[in-house]
Parts: sequence; structure tokens; C-alpha cells
Amino acid sequence: MSRAGQGCSDQSLARNDPMYGTASAGTSWLLLELAGGWGRSAFLDSPACIDPQLGLAVVRRAEAAGMRIAAIRKHGRRKATPRWRWFIAQCAVGGEVLHGGEVTDPREYLDIALDGSDGTAATDPLVAVCAHGRHDMCCAVRGRSAASAISAAYPELAWECSHLGGDRFAATMLVLPTGLCYGRVDQADAAELVSRYLDGRLDNRYLRGRTSLPHAVQAAQHFAREEFGDDRIAAFPPLSVEPGDGTIRVVLDADPAPVEVVLNEELSEPLLSQCHATVPGRVRLYTLASLTTAGTHPSPPDPSAAE
Repeated sequence: MSRAGQGCSDQSLARNDPMYGTASAGTSWLLLELAGGWGRSAFLDSPACIDPQLGLAVVRRAEAAGMRIAAIRKHGRRKATPRWRWFIAQCAVGGEVLHGGEVTDPREYLDIALDGSDGTAATDPLVAVCAHGRHDMCCAVRGRSAASAISAAYPELAWECSHLGGDRFAATMLVLPTGLCYGRVDQADAAELVSRYLDGRLDNRYLRGRTSLPHAVQAAQHFAREEFGDDRIAAFPPLSVEPGDGTIRVVLDADPAPVEVVLNEELSEPLLSQCHATVPGRVRLYTLASLTTAGTHPSPPDPSAAE
């Protein structure tokens, strides 16, 4: 537990940490079912779920392929006979696809084709809420309540998952195959976030970003959505990213003209980003320098965006 007995997510809420531009990087994801309790590392420290040596081999295979890997399980009471379902998501903008399948033994996880071709293309999204309590207590408390709400409304789509990153923004949620990453979903109507997704829309208030996009693009899209009120998932795809001296210029596609967002790249005051953290560290922040469209003058930044 963090300073003064407060969880990292409580401290983050008190500071009003901005969530935009913080989605964990990942253009492809491998999600493997491990029913039961997870240790600090779901694949290496959960012998009741998977042999640690097998877990290590699975993780190394995914990492060698440049994939993000997470364990998943269904919310609620565990069934007596475990299942071994898997999902592979490709999240690149314009090439999003989710494949899923099932094996009869966890050792077969080593044989799954990592392009997903062993499985079936999914027509529905996968919604994963981090409930990895052994990794961070905030994920246990906040994540499980959000997972419960989503599971009640969308039982076929909803899963609990292991560590996604951004513990201070618990409860965190990943929606595949688009790779939308949300934070503080226990503060929202979690099921409504899924409903919006199914309509091709998002909620900019809770969106951390899209895992397949650079953090600066995630932040630029946040400001563009705030400016124009466009909540379509497909809105504002990036056209270019140009780093500068303490600033980053991002150009986003839009109708009738592209949008240029200039961001200040800054560092936060030292903070504890996880419940078990003991040494404060700085994290990267983006604030709005200017936002323009073709033929217009810069829009002044909203002072509250930096709060």
C-alpha cells in the first residue's frame, strides 16, 4: 500500500492525474486463459494454474514475437474443470482483427500459431478488466467491481485479466481488437462503455488511448475529440508525428481538413505509480500548446487540461 495507507489509485484521483496518452503499448496481444488465483506474475508465480517453467516458455515465445501477453479468466466462481481458451488480437489501425480458439491442455499454448490462423475470427470484441490483485491491490478492489458490472451485462465478452499497466488508473480496461485502453472504469458506467464501443463510439473522459498508437498521438486525439466533440472510435487517425525541442507536432486526419495538434512534453512531480512502489518517480505528461485546422488560427489551450 502506498503512502499514508492510500492506494495508488486513490492518490491519483486526489492529484487528478491526466489519463490521456498513457495507454500501454501493444500492436498485437496474446491472451491465454488461466483459471484460478494468480501470483505476482500470472505466468511465473501461479503454479495452481500453470507450471512456472511452461509459463516462462509461453511468455518468452510471445515476447520474441513482439506481442503483449496477458492471462485471462472469467469473473465469478471457478468451474471444477478448467478450460484453456486463447485470443490473438492485431490492433494496427485499419487492420484490427481478433482470433480465438481453445486447446485441451496448457502445453498446447506453445503450439498456437501467433498470427491467429489456428483459431476463428471473432465478430464480437473482447473486454478485459485488470483484476490482478497480487500485482496491485487497487486492481483487485476496483477491477473486480468493474468486471462484475460488465460481466452482468455482457457475459460472453467480459474477462478479468492480469496486469495491463497504469495501476494508478485502476480499474483499467482493454477492449480488443481496437486496443482501446480505459482507466477509472469503476467510476464510470462500465457496461455503458462497452455499449458505446459496440456502436463504434468511445468515452473520451475515461479513455487513456489506443495501444497501437504512440503516446503523443493518443494525447493529440484526446484534445481533438475535446475540441470537436467527435466520439467515433475511427475519428482522427494520425497522418504524421514530428518531435521538436520539448514539443511534438501531430497531424490528424479529419473532415473537412486535417487537424494539427502541438503538444508540450513535460514530466510530472515525483509520484508513486503503484501500491507497492516505495521510490517516487516522474512520469511523462502532455499538455496542449495549440490546436489548428487548415485555414484557422491556433486555438488557445484549456488551462484545466494541465491540472
